[in-house]
Amino acid sequence: MGYKKADPNLTFAELSLMGSMEHNRSLKLMEKIDRLIDWSKIEHLLMNHYTVGTSNEGADAYPPLMLLRALLLQKWFKIESDPELENQINDRISFKKFLRLSFDKPSPDHSTFSRFRSRLSKSAMMEINSAVLQQFARQGLTINEGVAIDARLVKSASHPISSEEIQKQREKRETSEGKQDNGKPMKYSRDLDSDWTVKNNKPHYGLKEHAAVDTVNGFVLATELTPASVHDSVYLPYCVAASAHTREPIKKVYTDKGTMGNPTDPFSI
Repeated sequence: MGYKKADPNLTFAELSLMGSMEHNRSLKLMEKIDRLIDWSKIEHLLMNHYTVGTSNEGADAYPPLMLLRALLLQKWFKIESDPELENQINDRISFKKFLRLSFDKPSPDHSTFSRFRSRLSKSAMMEINSAVLQQFARQGLTINEGVAIDARLVKSASHPISSEEIQKQREKRETSEGKQDNGKPMKYSRDLDSDWTVKNNKPHYGLKEHAAVDTVNGFVLATELTPASVHDSVYLPYCVAASAHTREPIKKVYTDKGTMGNPTDPFSI
């Protein structure tokens, strides 16, 4: 197995769209962002954590840097799911150009993004994202002037089950029988991180994304997924701390009353 190679030659589709692309403001924005980042340094950091595809056996895999770029697009443009990320890549010229993906080639399948993400630890993703943000800061783009923190609900891809059944399945996975399948590590299809909450008098089954965003340029500085029932205030201190990617202190933190914690807590805003 190796990595798929990008074709440097322009396709017929690219040639036919050349004139209109000169006036595509979204494309120009993505090209500007692309130029700001030293991708060789990011790729070196990524490959310290990702080894899939380094063998010469098997079918060629998508380049890890392409998949990382796709996850960055998902974060920057607040795309809610991997299937929607796949759809947006197929739909948007600017996304395909940013990924170095030929116009006549489809996006990687949404399951490819999911597998790629699962093969990188959370700490690795945080380290890589921080390196990207530090490069932005060195280019003069402010990321610490102000931070807005909020949370949103994310629908689970799994069929809803009761809280009691969720707990039973969680306990089963902790047993030796629940971790093995004919002597091999069990592969789970059901998401057990999701649970129930109520918002605006409507029940919701899924996750909650806690996010911190730079108020000047809109960069996503930190994100964390939790069960939907977790209160916003629990992750307020985490989002503030995880937003500090440079030595420059964060000047202001904006949040709503949903994230307010105990006023005696030193992290309370």
